[in-house]
Amino acid sequence: MLNALSFDIEDWFQVENLKGAIAADSWDTCDLRVVNNTRKILDLLRRHQTRATFFILGWVAERCPDLVREIADAGHEIASHGYGHELVYTQTPEEFRRDLRRSKEILEGLTGMAVRGYRAPSFSVNPETPWALDVLVDEGFTYDSSVFPTSFHDRYGFSGSSLSPFRFDNGLVEVPLSTVRFGGKNIPAAGGGYFRLFPYPFFRYLAKRINGEGRALVFYLHPWELDPEQPRIPIRHDYRFRHYVNLCKTGRRLDRLLGDFRFGAMGELVARVGGKVAEA
Repeated sequence: MLNALSFDIEDWFQVENLKGAIAADSWDTCDLRVVNNTRKILDLLRRHQTRATFFILGWVAERCPDLVREIADAGHEIASHGYGHELVYTQTPEEFRRDLRRSKEILEGLTGMAVRGYRAPSFSVNPETPWALDVLVDEGFTYDSSVFPTSFHDRYGFSGSSLSPFRFDNGLVEVPLSTVRFGGKNIPAAGGGYFRLFPYPFFRYLAKRINGEGRALVFYLHPWELDPEQPRIPIRHDYRFRHYVNLCKTGRRLDRLLGDFRFGAMGELVARVGGKVAEA
């Protein structure tokens, strides 16, 4: 089965867990590590001959244009992660539109290719932001991958959503992040901190169960998750655990995952299920 592989391209200091310690207006003074960490990912993908989707933050693309071109030249799909890593539900519709448009224009200007996919920072498209779906369509996006159908996180969640790709009423295709149903609850199984926290054999079991149910695994990581040498910032205990747990193991685990499962870019999955997705 073809699974969907994606990477959210942002740097270590742009993570929501660190927002209280590192203000956005100080980002330009931080150690920029995203280029080298993204190249670690590109090397792994090259070795496994695997395509992926890179949801790139416009702020990063603006400062690292050669990296964006390098990703595109390697045959990977370029998609948007917004510009300033602002949560969707903290913005007005017009603020969201400006952020989205700015990112899209930067990425398309660098690659000469249309950007069709979007993922919100911290999966912050939720039942409180239905207007965001229409803004995405208005701005030329054909699919979104921001819905996380779980209630186990304090910042995001879309409880009650379909676990499989579906189409909203406005035609936008949604590719939800992967979860597994246990005891009436949706357990996150999509990557990121869960991939670092769970022992790899358990994560592989979850992925096989998803495939066994006829669903594609929709997987994500960030470049900073392959960087155990990144600066350590004093933040509240639970955020510190989420951000720093098992960073030294992520690269090896990703290498194993790419060997154990077949992956492609998000756009490939959207194309395969485009005519079969359910209505929301």
